[in-house]
Amino acid sequence: MLSYLVQHRTQRSAERAERQRQQIALSETRRAERLALLERFIEESAEAERCAYTRPSDWEDTDTWYLTTRDVMYRFWVADRLIRIQFPPPVHDAAHAHFLDLNRTVWEGLPDGESVRDYLEGNRSAFLDAARAVMG
Repeated sequence: MLSYLVQHRTQRSAERAERQRQQIALSETRRAERLALLERFIEESAEAERCAYTRPSDWEDTDTWYLTTRDVMYRFWVADRLIRIQFPPPVHDAAHAHFLDLNRTVWEGLPDGESVRDYLEGNRSAFLDAARAVMG
């Protein structure tokens, strides 16, 4: 009887250790996925910002700038939606505010004398701070 109890306890302990190992592995996988999404969002944001800096005052929907920018902004939009799926609302809210700032800057431009960098800095920093807080 004593042998059975020892064997049963050993088995339960091994099962518990395996569950814990699996939880840690899953947690690490999710963290890696989140980091990859953040990296994707930041890369698309940087590319969209380059489009904002090179925005011509007048453009047509057949211009190279427009065709390139349209694709960049679509990828940025997708990255924004993926942030919404994988992160809590404060992170997505900050990411989306940054996306909207860039979207406005790219398609509508800014008033004369207003700096693209200065206009984007507030919500970009808020997004990075929110992401850092969640990622630890």
